[in-house]
Amino acid sequence: MIKVLLLCLSAMLASGTALAQAWPSKQLRIIVPFTPGGFNDTLARILAAELPKTLGQPVVVENRPGAGGTIAAKAVAGAVPDGYTIMLATSGSLAISSQLYKTAGYDPRTSFAAIALISSTPQILAVTPQLPVHSVAELVAYAKANPGKLNYGASTGTPPHLHGEMFKVLTGTDIVFVPYRSANKATIDVLAGQLQLTFEGTTGIMPYLLSGKVRPLAISNPERIPELPNLPTMIESGLHGMPSNAWQGIVAPAGTPPAIVEKLNTVINEELRSPELMAKLAKLGGSPKPLTPQEFSAFIAAEMTRWAVVIKATGVHVD
Repeated sequence: MIKVLLLCLSAMLASGTALAQAWPSKQLRIIVPFTPGGFNDTLARILAAELPKTLGQPVVVENRPGAGGTIAAKAVAGAVPDGYTIMLATSGSLAISSQLYKTAGYDPRTSFAAIALISSTPQILAVTPQLPVHSVAELVAYAKANPGKLNYGASTGTPPHLHGEMFKVLTGTDIVFVPYRSANKATIDVLAGQLQLTFEGTTGIMPYLLSGKVRPLAISNPERIPELPNLPTMIESGLHGMPSNAWQGIVAPAGTPPAIVEKLNTVINEELRSPELMAKLAKLGGSPKPLTPQEFSAFIAAEMTRWAVVIKATGVHVD
């Protein structure tokens, strides 16, 4: 009996190795849950340009925005688990929207095979230069003196949205949330002065910070970042309890063969360690975070728990 089991195990391992060696034999798709032009789309296109060098097959990017990323996530969760359809997953589409949208139709812990965590992205609180505040304390004082007169914008169910709502809870301020279909449009309206403040990832707002078009007040990262060494953290600014950074990773439908998952993880992590990709991520404001599939899976589960606390504290819901 033991001999038979060993033979079966050997056969399974051999078939898995053969599968990994044969895959891929055709084009891959990276599904992006957001509109073209933002950081997530840019990151997917960087991967789509780099992966063929190792995999030997073309990789295309397909944008499927809507409903906080749940439309794309549900489609990928139901795709054939053959390694040819993968998704650029984010903290918004997996850890937040899956808990906000009752019709999401997927569970991030069971509907996907975690492949690789790519990047961690700090969130920055910034204001239009026309607003007479230069610190978090000054912003809180101004907001309390002008209840309901300040506003910020973000896509519903994304980290910027939850950061904004948690800021209001922790500071006791009355700041109006304006829902947007894309983060890019919200940032543009801050530049135009139509919105007074924003909570945005470094990846999207960094060029405007460096050019002085918006004024940064604090960053969500536990420590200051080299790109903005004079920008204090939220904790340094006296604000404890703000949500963690946003993040991006790659997942595939549950049931994707482990050999393919491991191969993709190896290839992506090798890219993340390359000076070229590290430089591209740094320029965008992201920080590479190589993990094993098992570590990334545990990370997703932990992030769902963390964001559930924020969702409950803020009372954010989707009708």
